[in-house]
Amino acid sequence: MLAALTQLLIFQLIGEVIARWLDLPVPGPVIGMLLLFATLVLGDGPSHELQSTSQGILQHLSLLFVPAGTGVMVHFHRLEAEWLPIVLSLVVSTLLTLAVTALVMKAVAARRGPGAPAAPAAPAGEGA
Repeated sequence: MLAALTQLLIFQLIGEVIARWLDLPVPGPVIGMLLLFATLVLGDGPSHELQSTSQGILQHLSLLFVPAGTGVMVHFHRLEAEWLPIVLSLVVSTLLTLAVTALVMKAVAARRGPGAPAAPAAPAGEGA
C-alpha cells in the first residue's frame, strides 16, 4: 500500500513540477494523472497493489467533499450575495455540457455507420 501511495504521489509531484515549470493553465495533479495513465497503458497495467490501494481511496472519496462543504459554509455570506450569477453559471454550464455530450454521441454514432452494433453491455455485477 505504501509503495502504491508513493507511486501516486510521485506522479502528482511530477505533474505539479511540469505545470509550474511550463506555466500551464492545467492543474499539476491532472497532468500527473495523465502521465500515470500513459505509463499504465504503455506498461503492463496497474499492479495488484495499485489496484487495491486505488479502490480503497475511491471507497472513501466522499471524505474529500468535507473541506468543500466547510468552505461553502464559511463563505455562505458570499453565496447569499452572489446567488444569481452562481445559479446562472451552473444552469448554463450544465446545459452546455449536455449539448456537447449529445453532439459528440451523435458524431460517434454517425462515424460508426448505420446499423452498426452497439458496444456490448457489461455483465451484471461487473464495473460497480
